[in-house]
Amino acid sequence: MRTDPNIPDPDGFNEAWLCAHEGLADDASADLDTRLVLLLANQIGDQQVLLECIAEARASCSRVRQDAATGAAIVHAG
Repeated sequence: MRTDPNIPDPDGFNEAWLCAHEGLADDASADLDTRLVLLLANQIGDQQVLLECIAEARASCSRVRQDAATGAAIVHAG
């Protein structure tokens, strides 16, 4: 699994991703993310890499949470 930056224009990608969500209801926005994940997973095509990515994403959820009041990321040890 690759964790080093590998997108030539990460800010542009993030902006396009956020723009794709504009005007969508929460359920449609969640559907968009699900469809995007499935399309990207199909592009990767390597089951082991995909399982490693799932595990890393899940682990990072317990290490970082967004402070609702300030929007700052809070990193938790562990």
